[in-house]
Amino acid sequence: MFAELKNMSVTEKYLITGFSGFVSQHFLNYLETNCISAQILGIDINTPDFSFRQFQHLKCDFQKVDLLNKIQVEEIVCAFKPNYVLHLASYSSVAFSWKNPVESFANNTTIFLNLIETIRLSGIKCRILSIGSSEEYGNVSSDDLPLKEDHNLKPLSPYAVARVSQEMLSKVYVDSYGMDIILTRSFNHIGTHQKDIFVISSFAKQLVELKKLNSTVKELTTGDTSIIRDFVDVRDVVYAYYLLFKKGKKGEIYNVCTGKGTSLNEIIQMMTSLLDMDVAHHINQQLVRPNDNKIIIGSNQKIRQDTGWEISFSLERSLKDILVYYEEQVLNPKSLNP
Repeated sequence: MFAELKNMSVTEKYLITGFSGFVSQHFLNYLETNCISAQILGIDINTPDFSFRQFQHLKCDFQKVDLLNKIQVEEIVCAFKPNYVLHLASYSSVAFSWKNPVESFANNTTIFLNLIETIRLSGIKCRILSIGSSEEYGNVSSDDLPLKEDHNLKPLSPYAVARVSQEMLSKVYVDSYGMDIILTRSFNHIGTHQKDIFVISSFAKQLVELKKLNSTVKELTTGDTSIIRDFVDVRDVVYAYYLLFKKGKKGEIYNVCTGKGTSLNEIIQMMTSLLDMDVAHHINQQLVRPNDNKIIIGSNQKIRQDTGWEISFSLERSLKDILVYYEEQVLNPKSLNP
């Protein structure tokens, strides 16, 4: 199964769960762009819709795997023996967790536990990056901003509770079994190839489609646009993940964020300005969550101090690239997934 990979004379072996998602795709691009030779084994319940065999510096393999299947997880992990594990797999939509709380919570906690327990029992020595979320913080006052890693957690959604549980499990396995796990609280990351069930991609796709219409009345469908988030470009996120693999401290939690907050109203204004168009927007109550964090802005002091990470992409650059992505998709849908 891994014959081609085993013949390679490289030292870095990455197991990536949630391989078919947009973060994984950008992580591969980061490794390739920086000429980092590596063996990659991607696992996901869904087959990726992007090409993963065109790289010069990476040798990628993919296995369709349900991480709830512990036996299958054991077979794959023990055969591949990774040096690094990037655990991206999850039901990552907060909205999905409100509609399917049992499925969302059970899936996200169990797949992580299956993975780390398999690694523990196998005795494989590897570094694991446990990806968490800024949603763990819950509602905070303006006096608490920017949020630091030692702030009390008050998760407000089933998704957020599951992320806190994953974080607590990580701590147990670090403290009790000595496993090498680093934890993130990743803030709202945005970029090309992100599904349009997420707010920024949804806005971008709608706006590009509205601009194409001849109608004089253009209306954007939104949820609550008053909320403020710390939006970070996915290309900066995957750079942070790589640095954490190399320089992060075992058992530590790191915010991955910009330290700046932007409301969804401001995002809409920035996007419409970039597209040179005017729109009205109406709130669809079905898109308003039962209990939502009003403002989330993080401090990135710790990750900058420990790894030297810096932000490279401005919010305007991120939004421009996302809009171009959707403009190309409208013109030629097949061009985006070679």
